[in-house]
Amino acid sequence: MKAVRQHEFGGPEVLRYEDAPIPELKSGEVRVRVKAAGINPPDWYLRDGYKMLPPEWRPPVPFPVILGTDISGVVEAVASDVKDFSIGDEVFSMVRFPSFGDSAAYAEYVTVPAAEVALKPASVDHIHAAAAPMALMTAWQFLVELGHDHPNPLQPEMHRSVPLDGKTVLVNGAAGGVGHFAVQVAKLKGARVIAVASGKHESFLRALGADEFIDYTKTPPEDVTHDIDLVVDAVGGPATARFLPTLKRGGALFPIFPLGFSGADEAEKLGVTVSATQVRSNGPQLAELGKLIEAGTIRVGIDSIYPLADAQKAHERAAAGHIQGKIVLTVG
Repeated sequence: MKAVRQHEFGGPEVLRYEDAPIPELKSGEVRVRVKAAGINPPDWYLRDGYKMLPPEWRPPVPFPVILGTDISGVVEAVASDVKDFSIGDEVFSMVRFPSFGDSAAYAEYVTVPAAEVALKPASVDHIHAAAAPMALMTAWQFLVELGHDHPNPLQPEMHRSVPLDGKTVLVNGAAGGVGHFAVQVAKLKGARVIAVASGKHESFLRALGADEFIDYTKTPPEDVTHDIDLVVDAVGGPATARFLPTLKRGGALFPIFPLGFSGADEAEKLGVTVSATQVRSNGPQLAELGKLIEAGTIRVGIDSIYPLADAQKAHERAAAGHIQGKIVLTVG
């Protein structure tokens, strides 16, 4: 098969479109002929060698490695012990995250544990289906239902969502993959949503239901917001702490990328809960979210589309930033 592999860590230039073995089907798995693959931040974290992690946290990576988790495609083989899927089924999945193996998304074929697979909504094309799994499940697992029992290694307690009905939720980085889904999920659950992004994304976010929009290039959102019930910071990192004063006592701050957060003492003084989780693959949960996409309740934003052979260009697009929705690779 054709796949995008890397043989060393580095920038987009290390991605090679080349021949690779078709992955062997194992017990409990289906093999999918991939039609589209979504791109997510963990893809470039792995590509560059997990530089954002402390050295002792960096997992060993056996080269060559194929990147990617999000796929949509057609089942072409089924292990004998799998009963819920059949050859010819159109499916989508977030494959094996947060672990990775010898089969991944940037390829013509991928093997997937059946428990991580969902039937693709019939009215949704492969591009939009492949764009959804990681980003939408991240928003859902942060805001609605965790869907797993794995604690975040960065905090002692399990992440818990907070009631959203009638509350004010600020989403920072609202136009990106997780952000544009977080806006919609919060609205679905009855929140008033303030979306923070650059000005060119305003019409996109208002169309998704944002009640208020802040162009961070003109106005720092922390200077003009207060008494917020929940901040979802889809950008995350060390700058997340700047949102603590915007929250009311009893409010919550959910950094999607919590590494580098240093405001724990301030949060305690302000009576603010800071919590995060790491998204986990969950086929049944993805199936339920697929129904929301099919009904038009959740819309999948597409920033740009590239053929698999141009994965390097897709990663260069991601590195340029200001993404509106998701970047997708088409396969075959």
